[in-house]
Amino acid sequence: MIVGMTTPAERLQAVRDRIAAAARAAGRDPASVALLAVSKTWSADDVRALAALGQAAFGENRAQELTAKAAELAHLPLEWHFVGQLQRNKAAAVARTGAVVHSLDRSALARALSWAGEERGAPVGVFVQVDLGGAAGELAERGGVAPDDVARLADEVAGLPGLELRGLMAVAPRGEPPAPAFARLAVLGERLRADHPGATGLSAGMSGDLEEAVAAGATLVRVGTALFGSRPLTSPGVTPVTGVPPGSSEEV
Repeated sequence: MIVGMTTPAERLQAVRDRIAAAARAAGRDPASVALLAVSKTWSADDVRALAALGQAAFGENRAQELTAKAAELAHLPLEWHFVGQLQRNKAAAVARTGAVVHSLDRSALARALSWAGEERGAPVGVFVQVDLGGAAGELAERGGVAPDDVARLADEVAGLPGLELRGLMAVAPRGEPPAPAFARLAVLGERLRADHPGATGLSAGMSGDLEEAVAAGATLVRVGTALFGSRPLTSPGVTPVTGVPPGSSEEV
């Protein structure tokens, strides 16, 4: 299906159908997999259009864009998520929107978000981001803690009063089959739940690999291109990006 030749309603239904089919193929209830619409670089009007169709959860990867859209759309019952790398000095701004942070990968950021959560009076929901490997330089671009350090960071997060540990997040490495990477994430998720039973979430899978992620147990998939198309818009001060292939880092 060509995204540019379909309506928002058709694109949303197509993604929902893919998620449902993948869940059933894995012997899972389709309702156990949530859809996060990655709306980065798209306008508030684009978010509003999907919200009118029943999509409530949206993801952004820049603090400035998140705060602006959350303010403009504050009258709508939306659930915001932050899916990009987050600087400590932006932690408070992101926390004030009530966003769930998917990219927690270091102690300093955990402490900053915890402080922000305490100041806000409500804990910040967080996923520990895991580095599943990949080409040199990919970790620096995408972030993520080494698998051997997941337990340590998760224990630290669980002990901070301003945070709520939701689970793990990861991106499949570029140039490799996604299924083995997501299988590794699933094993880490099982270990995490043994120590932290409430941390049941697995944030994994994008436009190009959501089926493999759902098969491995993903509870939330982050989809941008299949819902919105290739991005002709940009965030303030960002070089235009067009023609980004489905499943690439544009949905992180």
